[in-house]
Amino acid sequence: QVQLVESGGRLVQAGGSLRLSCAASGRTFSGLAMGWFRQAPGKEREFVAAITWSRGTIYYADSVKGRFTISRDNAKNTVYLQMNSLKLEDTALYYCACAAGGGISSYGSSYAYWGQGTQVTVSS
Repeated sequence: QVQLVESGGRLVQAGGSLRLSCAASGRTFSGLAMGWFRQAPGKEREFVAAITWSRGTIYYADSVKGRFTISRDNAKNTVYLQMNSLKLEDTALYYCACAAGGGISSYGSSYAYWGQGTQVTVSS
């Protein structure tokens, strides 16, 4: 069992930056891919970014490419999402997820464990 706890979400002005963190515990997530998803009010959950264990493969949604950066510190069992040039449409509940395997995926069904989410609100 893996427990995931996100942090770092808050209210920020458009154009600003935030760094989200996701701390994993309960078992090693060695070899497993990790991802970030988000869900805005009234909308379906959407993929944001994912990274493999080795950091050799990283994948971003088109909507955040060039603005967001996913990274991980395997020694600390922590995954990060650096968000720059934030837009109003980035407002959402951001979830961290641990994949069931080592492969990278943008599909939520590929992820076995989920955090409770951290709220990011971008204001004008």
